[in-house]
Parts: sequence; structure tokens; C-alpha cells
Amino acid sequence: MLNKPQAYLTKVFIQIFLRNKQYIVFSLILPLLILAIVGLNDGDNDPIEIGIVNNSKSNLSQQFVDQLTSNNLFNIIQGSEDTLRNELVNGDLMIVLIIPSAMDDKVKSSNIKLLVDKSQTQFIQTIEPILNQSLLSIERKITGRASMFNLVIEDVKSRTLSYIDFLLPGIMAFMLMNLSIAGSGFNVVEFRRRGILKRLFVTPIKPIDFVLAIVIARMVIVLGQLSIIFGFALAILDANIVGSVVSLYFVIMLSVLMFLTLGFSIGSLAKTQESVGVLATIFIYPQLFLSGIFFPLETLPEYIHPFAELLPLSLVADAMRSIANDGLELIDIYANFIGIGIWIVIGMLISTKLFVWKEVAG
Repeated sequence: MLNKPQAYLTKVFIQIFLRNKQYIVFSLILPLLILAIVGLNDGDNDPIEIGIVNNSKSNLSQQFVDQLTSNNLFNIIQGSEDTLRNELVNGDLMIVLIIPSAMDDKVKSSNIKLLVDKSQTQFIQTIEPILNQSLLSIERKITGRASMFNLVIEDVKSRTLSYIDFLLPGIMAFMLMNLSIAGSGFNVVEFRRRGILKRLFVTPIKPIDFVLAIVIARMVIVLGQLSIIFGFALAILDANIVGSVVSLYFVIMLSVLMFLTLGFSIGSLAKTQESVGVLATIFIYPQLFLSGIFFPLETLPEYIHPFAELLPLSLVADAMRSIANDGLELIDIYANFIGIGIWIVIGMLISTKLFVWKEVAG
């Protein structure tokens, strides 16, 4: 539980943020526009690429293939199971349908296997009812039989995702960095300029109350804004989240703590608004291009990879994508947590060394 000074300062810091309408527009509306522009032009009208392995070659199986081929929603590609499975894993196909050799009018029942990437939920929801309807249509031609064919779905993890799925964790990581740096580094300099820190210094409020209030206020602001972005992407843009949302928010909270400590370091180094702006720009913008926010790190020259992978934003974006896109558990990304922990320690060492209450308030 927060004591009265901590609760009061937390409330004040949140109110200060809410009064800054220009910054709210920049920090929230701009990312929403980027996601909307990308998401609404992400190729949703293209036919769904479906691979079909017809092991039966019977008239019945051919009728089934013909029905799917006549549907404009699908682009049908036939081939062997190994070839089409590899194409699915490589992202060249969305779905692979395997028709068993037993699919004919003499068998009582049979399973038709559907190989899919579990993250492509929108395609599964589109194709499953159509496949079932096609199977029922064929069954009606064979009177006196119970249900002959069942659709069995097997998950095959694909290496590729839609761009909106790739972009969402990166945009969220970049947002939480900006909000955290602004909430610590810029605020320290602004409060010093306006004499707020000097007035706080002569009150019973302790430095820990001030720091903790900023941390909690920023945590509330960041979680609120990221939740809006998150909900917009899921509800409007059909973004897919494979992993645990709880794990994703755990990474977000730990990352906010990291960027707040680094922001305090910047605010303690800078003496004016101009200098904190320069330091923040030097810290933020190289990471925007070197942390794989808008494109994979693999597109960068190899000699940059070792450096880029250690950047704070890279660690956060990679951790969030590992959960959101790949469905990994927290234990699977322990290396990212080690890196984030090291940056937290670095930020705390610098800020505690430079953030002397009397000097900052003076």
C-alpha cells in the first residue's frame, strides 16, 4: 500500500500527463494511425493459399477438390505431403489439406487432416465451415450413410506472420520506451526548472516517495495506453496473439521499470530541457532503426547484429514478439530478462550516482 505522500504524488503526476493534450496525441494517436494504415492494407482480400494432397484419386475425392477449386476465396495447389508441408512451414501456404486414400463411397468414415499454423486463426475460421459444408454436400449424394468424413486439425508452426502481427509488439515496445523516458528524464528536468523539486526538498516527502510515485504513475499511464493499442489491433485489425497475454504484460511492466531507470539517468545528466531533449534523441532514435521495430534485425548488416541485439529496445521487442508471435513461455526468453536486468542495474547505478536530491533540487 502507498502512503499518503506517495499516493498524492502519483495522482499529481497522472494529472500532469492528462493535461498535456499535445503529448497524448503524439504518444497514442500516432501509433494508432500507423497500425491502422498498415493493418487495413495488409492483403486481406488476397485468396487463401491452400495445398491439397489427394491420396485417394477417387471420384469422390476429386469432387471435393473441384468444389474447393471453384471457390474464389481459395487458390488451390496440389502436390505431395512433404513438399506442401515444407511450403506451409516456410509461409508460402496458409493451409494444407490431406485427403486419405480411404476417401471413397465404400468406406464408413475417414479423417481428413488439415495442417495449419495456429497463429493464423482468421484463416482457420474462414476455411473450416466451408470445408465442412463441402463434405456435407458430398455426403448427401451417398444416401443411407452416417457421417463419413471428419475434419482433424493439426497445428504446424509457420515461420512467417502477417506484417501487422510482426509490427504490433514492436510498436508497443517503442511506445513504452517513449512514455517511460518522458515520464522520468523530462519530468526531472521540468520539475527542477519550475522549482518543484526545491519545494519538495523542504517538505517531509522523501526522495523514495518521489521516485516511487513517478514509477507507479508511469506504469499506470503506459499500461493504459498500451491496452488501448492492444485492443484496437485485436478488435479492428484482426491481429493474432499466440502466447499468454499475462506474460506479455509482465514483460511490459519489467520493461517500463528498465526505461524509467534509464530515463532518470538521462534526467540526472541533463541540466536543461534542451540538453535532455538532445540526450533522449541520441538514446531513442538509433534504437528505432536498429531494434527491429519496423523490420527484422536479419535485414541489417551482420556486423551490426551483436550490437543491435543488446540494445534495450531490441531486448524488449524480441521478448514481446517471442510471446505474441511464437507463443513462448517466460522461461524460454530468460536471456532477454538477463539483458533487461543488466540495463536496470546500469540505469540505477548511473541515476543513484547522479541523482543527488539536493543537487537536483537546486
